[in-house]
Amino acid sequence: MKKNILKTYLVPAIAVIAALLVPLFIENRYVYHLLIMACIWGIAATSMNLIMGYAGQVNLAHGAFFGIGAYAAGLLTLKLGFSFWGALPFACIIAAIFGLLVGLPALRTKGSYFAIGTLCFGVIVTVIIDRWDTLTEGQRGLMGIPSPENIPLPFGSAITFENNMVATYYLLLLFLILTVLIIYRIAGSLSGRTFKAVRENEDLAASIGISPFRTKLIAFIASTFFAGLAGALYASYIGFLSPEISDFHVTFEILIYTMIGGIGTMAGPIIGAMILPVISETLHALAAYRMVAYGILLVMVIIFFPSGIAGGIKLLRARWASSKQ
Repeated sequence: MKKNILKTYLVPAIAVIAALLVPLFIENRYVYHLLIMACIWGIAATSMNLIMGYAGQVNLAHGAFFGIGAYAAGLLTLKLGFSFWGALPFACIIAAIFGLLVGLPALRTKGSYFAIGTLCFGVIVTVIIDRWDTLTEGQRGLMGIPSPENIPLPFGSAITFENNMVATYYLLLLFLILTVLIIYRIAGSLSGRTFKAVRENEDLAASIGISPFRTKLIAFIASTFFAGLAGALYASYIGFLSPEISDFHVTFEILIYTMIGGIGTMAGPIIGAMILPVISETLHALAAYRMVAYGILLVMVIIFFPSGIAGGIKLLRARWASSKQ
């Protein structure tokens, strides 16, 4: 029993410790930027994995909920005078409310109809943000979104986030860890088991008393809540928003991170969000051929690791363990 617990938590514990020790070895601000963005995309990809990997529903409006959370946080701070800490929970709740309103009709459909319905909603959100100049500033974008306010400490000191990459990195890392822990608990709970039952066979799940619609709706709302969280953190960090942040390309980027990392696994979305942006930036030296090389790399991963990087590692470990017996 203790051995199994050690195997389960040893690698995540090492990963968290390594992440906490990063500032001891890195001073480059650009590297911090990549790490901070990886944390934001890790939260977004982990939330997509909840609805797609565990509940089996392809949400093609995830970027729209990311954008809703971002714009909600930006508008609350700029136009209503909220602090970052006050706007953050409201942004998450607003995204979840939209998730409820979209999920109620959309989740009554199945398969490709749900995917197409959510894709259409994503397009509508982008158009509204683009055209509603009086609220969202349209193509001009929201500028000057403030960083998180200082956190006071004893003896008159404080943690500042304005132009402080280390503090910002730790803050985003904290939110990533909390998101992973909460979704891990959800996935391992009775609700998580019902998500998987509905994913595998809705009719069989219904025959044992599980409501597929209610189960999918809960997963969808939880997923959009954390998508809103990622968007709000993005708005605070970048300080500027434009309608493109809710566009379909954001959804597909998050989808790629999730699938390449390993859909249906806890580590997969984080691995994808950590590795793929770094690879994309590294390939900048190839100029016009960067996207071609990036595409070839993604195709190779899909061919050789159809279950994603995390799934491939798990399969290799299982084969290695069986070969030792």
